[in-house]
Amino acid sequence: WWVGQRFMVDLRMQLFSHIQHLSVSYFDRNPVGRLVTRLTGDIQQIEMVISQGIIQILTNLLMVTAIVVALYVLNWWLALIMTVFVVPLIFLVRLFAAAQRQAFRDQRMWMARINAYLNELITGVAIIQLFNRQRRNMEYFDQRNSGALEANLRVLFWYAVFEPTVVLFNAVTITAIIWVGGGASLDGAVSIGTLVAFISFMQRFFWPIRELSERYTMIQGAMASAERIFGVLDAPEEVVDSEGARPLAGVRGDIRFDHVWFAYEPENWVLKDVNFTIPAGQKVAIVGATGAGKSTTMALLSRFYDVQRGAILVDGEPIRDLPQRWLRRHVGVMLQDPWIVSDSVEENIRLRDTSISDEQVRAAAEAVGASKFIERLPDGYRTVLAERGANLSTGQKQLIALARVAAFNPEIVLVMDEATASIDPETEETIQSGLDRVMAGRTALIIAHRLNTIRAVDRIIVLHLGEVVEDGSHDELIAQGGIYARLYELQYQVQAGV
Repeated sequence: WWVGQRFMVDLRMQLFSHIQHLSVSYFDRNPVGRLVTRLTGDIQQIEMVISQGIIQILTNLLMVTAIVVALYVLNWWLALIMTVFVVPLIFLVRLFAAAQRQAFRDQRMWMARINAYLNELITGVAIIQLFNRQRRNMEYFDQRNSGALEANLRVLFWYAVFEPTVVLFNAVTITAIIWVGGGASLDGAVSIGTLVAFISFMQRFFWPIRELSERYTMIQGAMASAERIFGVLDAPEEVVDSEGARPLAGVRGDIRFDHVWFAYEPENWVLKDVNFTIPAGQKVAIVGATGAGKSTTMALLSRFYDVQRGAILVDGEPIRDLPQRWLRRHVGVMLQDPWIVSDSVEENIRLRDTSISDEQVRAAAEAVGASKFIERLPDGYRTVLAERGANLSTGQKQLIALARVAAFNPEIVLVMDEATASIDPETEETIQSGLDRVMAGRTALIIAHRLNTIRAVDRIIVLHLGEVVEDGSHDELIAQGGIYARLYELQYQVQAGV
């Protein structure tokens, strides 16, 4: 029993560890709810077999073996007659097993779909209520629930058919033995005592067989779950460190995109021959219309994906040849949707990294202007936050995310300027001042959507349909009268209400 529980703990830890190391592209293809089902429902299905079924299965197998030996010792030709009936039963069991396993596969698939849909609904419950979509979502959920019901009924059907089949073979086999053995007893070929003993053992033989048939159904469910679990474990890490990956001795912060081509889907290029260099300490903004490939540059520099052609270099070294853990330690990213967990403020800032002291957490918060609101919380830095930071404003969540970047003290900072959108002017000014302090003396790449936030950068790179079309300062690009000038004029008109 202890060994089984230890195995389940190790399997759950192995699956959790593997999921954490899978590439971002894997999560693009697989909804969160499905992966949660693997870690919970599928693991539990296997755990039931190991904790409840293994000992009984081994006991029943030993009992069946002992009874078969005893039957052949009592009378080998009566035992052969029994074998004639048992062989077809074994064949039927194999057919039932295939049907049962497919039914369990369908059952687990529908449960994964339900969990994925529930995850979407719970995350977006405010939007659902605002637009009064409860009834429509109930209809949509009912479709999935009905699919799960049909799958469960198929599982129950095969279980309901399987056990009576074993009982039927039991009755037919014993009847045949009584018929043949009774005739042989009248002829004196078999003694009455031997026949009675044989029939008694026969009845005991089918009792563990019936027990095994029940456990067999449970095993089929566990095997279907195991297929799904090992399907995740067998999923390759698409972004892996090269064999000779080594960290740099020091980091200056030079960035170079060397004729980079990238596509999320084959031949549907998002970036096409992108070529630019950012010297250490320079602050550069990347701008362009929606779909130009701005956010993709950030994802590639963080090495969430690998480029198909060309290379991205940091201090002259291709990032493919740098360990991912090392690279991400030296590249700080501030996204537009800050990740907040149900833990204290200080743990949200340092993400449970014990190498970052309490003093460093507080210094980082003070540096970006987050300490003012944190110290007003009920328990200050030890205040436990709600899931997804529900007890914080959008601006406060952004300040915690910015303090997180400051606490990890990276040499390169990547910023989505949408991180400062949709907040009040006072908080935006606080965040912008904090950003300026974090970016001071560091290489900074700003993915810009609002052009009024980037006039102070050293340089602006304009992407259009995945290609670099303009490169220069704000004044230079305005003077050129190209795409940047048109985007700036359009945004100015929108803000002015023209």
